[in-house]
Amino acid sequence: MSLLLGTTITVSSNHWMMAWTGLEINTLAIIPLISKSHHPRAIEAATKYFLTQAAASTLLLFSSMTNAWFTGQWDITQLTHPTSCLLLTTAVSIKLGLTPFHFWFPEVLQGSSMTTGLLLATLMKFPPTALFILTSPSLNPTLLTTMAIASAALGGWMGLNQTQIRKVLAFSSISHLGWMTIILLYNPKLTLLTFYLYCLMTSAIFLALNTTKITNLATMMTAWTKIPPLTTTLMLALLSLAGLPPLTGFLPKWLIIQELTKQEMTPVATTIALLSLLGLFFYLRLAYCATITLPPNSSNHMKHWQTNKSVHILITTLISLSVLLLPLSPMIFTTT
Repeated sequence: MSLLLGTTITVSSNHWMMAWTGLEINTLAIIPLISKSHHPRAIEAATKYFLTQAAASTLLLFSSMTNAWFTGQWDITQLTHPTSCLLLTTAVSIKLGLTPFHFWFPEVLQGSSMTTGLLLATLMKFPPTALFILTSPSLNPTLLTTMAIASAALGGWMGLNQTQIRKVLAFSSISHLGWMTIILLYNPKLTLLTFYLYCLMTSAIFLALNTTKITNLATMMTAWTKIPPLTTTLMLALLSLAGLPPLTGFLPKWLIIQELTKQEMTPVATTIALLSLLGLFFYLRLAYCATITLPPNSSNHMKHWQTNKSVHILITTLISLSVLLLPLSPMIFTTT
């Protein structure tokens, strides 16, 4: 309830102090969820999360106070002072985990459970994204474009060598944040659409992984016997997150590249499109491990019996949407 309250306060506020209060409520509400398992890694993750978010909140408060000092305005949309804009970009980037402030995110996600990881990767990114969209006219385009390309590159490169699936999804999140940030100044609605579709696909993947109890590549290779239909559709959801054309994940990438070309930023569009190939590689590797590595294989493992565990209706709905939403794109355009 506190998470929903904090998110609602931040998203619906006009005054900087209310936005800051909402962010603080959010931070304090998620910490018990991260440290719930009492495992040393979970405690470490909660500590790292608290320290980075406290630093980001302080910077955000300092940014709004500096702006109020020079302009007399506490309104979120009236952020005009250059120093305040720079401080706010830094604060929100730390909150989101944009490069070069991404270090905390993979570690925290790895120390959390799957359901808490889902909240961290989706719901917790909504308030900072909303603040970015509200202040987008005042922000520095060169800085945002540089950070976006760096995030797409780093998310791709760092994800290549990971065997822990939560870390792979963390770097995937950083890469997607790059796509959202690059279009922020030119079409904020598109940023929001990308965020919604990213949340949809990530939720489907996290919930499917939670159902089959998969945490790393080794367990993924041997989990196909548990619920074979779910593992097959998980592969499609992973390819959708990679942005392959017939699936939902292609929609935001296509629109962003189209918008960047309209803004005469073809080199930037080409660079970020090429960087998404790095992400495609590790999604394909996950998809390969999920469905194509059938026994006999070289690694010794315990055989999992197929369980008659019913798949929750929410997972089936989310996976269906993450795979089949592309034909509905004209309707999505008219509603956004």
